[in-house]
Amino acid sequence: MPVHKTLFTAPDKSWEWIDVENPTADELQELGQKYGLHPSSLRDCLQPEHLPKYEIANNIVFIITRIFDTKAHIEADTIQELTNKVSIFYHEQFVITVHKYPVEFIPEIIEKYIETGQIKKSSNLLTRLVRAAFRTFAVPADKLADDLDYYETKTFLQAKPVSLTKGLYHLKRKVAVSKRVIKLSEVILDHLRLQKLSSTEMQDMQDLYVHMTTLYDELNDSANHLVNVYISLSSQRTNEVMRVLTIFSVFFMPLTFIVGIYGMNFKFMPELYSVYGYPLIMLVMLLITAVIYMWFRRKGWL
Repeated sequence: MPVHKTLFTAPDKSWEWIDVENPTADELQELGQKYGLHPSSLRDCLQPEHLPKYEIANNIVFIITRIFDTKAHIEADTIQELTNKVSIFYHEQFVITVHKYPVEFIPEIIEKYIETGQIKKSSNLLTRLVRAAFRTFAVPADKLADDLDYYETKTFLQAKPVSLTKGLYHLKRKVAVSKRVIKLSEVILDHLRLQKLSSTEMQDMQDLYVHMTTLYDELNDSANHLVNVYISLSSQRTNEVMRVLTIFSVFFMPLTFIVGIYGMNFKFMPELYSVYGYPLIMLVMLLITAVIYMWFRRKGWL
């Protein structure tokens, strides 16, 4: 028999909530035979990389939603690394949730809505599950906003330039991946509107979706802008270093040229035997340096 547990059964036995964690293919197949689940939907449950989707098979709604993984590695930057998949089978007589890893919001739903009697029908549970999946991106959005503020401070106010390329890359990727997952989840919301669900609950879900998309759009724009500014400032600092090096090279180029001439080992060089040859050459070098300096000052390069 499949390893699963019944989290809730309605007092009138009209519907139940079954939760399945990290099932095998055989366990899912037995569960599918018991509840009439379509084989293709069961196969999708076992694919960890599957993107959000909505379909109806055998009069059973099948939803795949992705939730933000709070335990993801700090350098995680793909959909599979940043999010986990939760599959939901919905029928008037049952709701089945399938997931590989523990889902934090399931105990919260039980405590806040099941035990308090706020969920009367299976459709109420469905909207709560989908809404909870959307809400998993709320706290990470606040964390990403704080990271964005941190990198902005480092970019604009750090006295000594530091390399922020790696951190900015992962920040930008996390924002972009989260935004993509939320955008892909819109198909779920669109199809749920066609179901006979509570208008109030659907409106709450719609408001949450709009809030999340707006928030991540702003984060994405800010992250892209910060990356462009950082690259621009890095180029500006590089240009400043090159400018200083160029100025020094211009000062020493004619001096090196003069030294190179008088460093040649020719026997007949009249200036070498002149009493005033050395001070005269030093004076010429000093004048050349002064002329270059005045020229740079006039151009505004110094």
